[in-house]
Amino acid sequence: MKRKLPAVLTCLALLCSLAGCGRKQIEIQEEPVLNYTAPEPGEEIVIIHVRDYGDIKLKLFPDLLPEACENFVTLAQQGYYDELIFHRVIANFMIQGGDPRGDGTGGESCWGGEFDGGVSEQLIHVPGALAYANSGGTSTDGSQFYLVTGYQVTDEMLDELTENNNMYFTQEAREFYTQYGGAPHLDGGYTVFGQVIDGLDVVWQISQTETNSDAKPKKAVYIETVTVEQYDSEPVRWYPADYAS
Repeated sequence: MKRKLPAVLTCLALLCSLAGCGRKQIEIQEEPVLNYTAPEPGEEIVIIHVRDYGDIKLKLFPDLLPEACENFVTLAQQGYYDELIFHRVIANFMIQGGDPRGDGTGGESCWGGEFDGGVSEQLIHVPGALAYANSGGTSTDGSQFYLVTGYQVTDEMLDELTENNNMYFTQEAREFYTQYGGAPHLDGGYTVFGQVIDGLDVVWQISQTETNSDAKPKKAVYIETVTVEQYDSEPVRWYPADYAS
């Protein structure tokens, strides 16, 4: 997960350099990554029904990011996403939809205009992560969203992001990224508020569709509808390997 080093840590480092910390080591408690947390029976989940491809089932995290989740659920219940397309598809990165104009320039929140969905350090850009697209920070969240497929990630890549981009990754985040891949360079700049619990194979299939030079699929990929339903305890399938017979 990406985050700037907390100011308190900077202050502690300065104090240690001045006072000579060495006798007592301060242990920093890291928050767990929650992307791969199964929903509870009866919990509200969202299902994106994609024409000719299948269903993508998603767990949301309203306890962490209430406005981000409320916006998505409300738009879905209003039928806002029905018959829209995935207008931007980049293999080994992500698929993006939710724009009524279909070109990446439109869309608004359920309250009208933009809103700030925020960021949780416990949700990162691993494969299957659901996040809002923005035009310059989370305060410009609207209706557009993307689903991560991701690229292969190494410890060296994470070290480089840490050194050059002032990013921080917990040990658990590093383990997720190096094992499953993702898009760690996006952490902290975009609102991740959900995770695919089934249908990651659908996301991967869409991500491999042939596109034009502007990353728009040559054959339109339509979202038939987005529904809000209760989770009924079926097994979660997080990774492509989970779909093997």
